Amino acid sequence: MEELSVMEVERKLIGEIATILCVDPAAVKPDVPLPSLGLDSMGFVELLVVVEKVFNLRLMDSGLTREDFETVHALACRINRGPEA
Repeated sequence: MEELSVMEVERKLIGEIATILCVDPAAVKPDVPLPSLGLDSMGFVELLVVVEKVFNLRLMDSGLTREDFETVHALACRINRGPEA
């Protein structure tokens, strides 16, 4: 996969989260906690699938933590860094 900037990753995540939540992408702010956006446990599962498919990041090998899923921006930064070595 081509290397994306944090902003490009954010944009993709916002679009995917907006689809999951059935809201306008403008309603998904990158620094708002994901649960505050309305993402419930099923939404998180959908988001995990998106991260794996869209960003080609194997979750089991990724080193992603709970903190990485606090906000869209936090997740975008973590995805941008790639899998932990």
